Amino acid sequence: MDCSSARCYPRTFSEDEFFDHTGATGLLHDFDYEKNLTIESHVLAGIPVLAEQGYPAPLLDAIIGHADYFGLPRQTPLAKTLFAVDELCGLLTAVAYVRPTKSIAGIEFSSINKKFKDKAFARSVSREDIRLGAEEMGVDFQEHVMFVARALESVV
Repeated sequence: MDCSSARCYPRTFSEDEFFDHTGATGLLHDFDYEKNLTIESHVLAGIPVLAEQGYPAPLLDAIIGHADYFGLPRQTPLAKTLFAVDELCGLLTAVAYVRPTKSIAGIEFSSINKKFKDKAFARSVSREDIRLGAEEMGVDFQEHVMFVARALESVV
């Protein structure tokens, strides 16, 4: 999963630390997923590896916070942003795959929203997490979806 769109959000915040870690956080947050598919192992297996490699606490906190099943509050802009873009990137990637162009370039909100409302489409994507992510960031849902879609245009 490419959450490179997380790198675009720092421009809307003023925290240098946030800006410094967003790219790495987006790239690393699921590095352990293929080998650790269960709630008990995903994230928990990867955090010690990243900590041992010297990754900073804000990055580790954001990665732990993206796994909503731990019930930990996302307190930093970095943690909120990773959570807000993670599931949305999955939905947008799925939307791109079913378009004739295989891209989301130029897509309108109405097209994305139609797929968002179709529970059979990309059914493993949590619509609740997508809505909650926008809410936790304090951004309008439609604006959030389109911001991330535009950020991903060059990737997906």
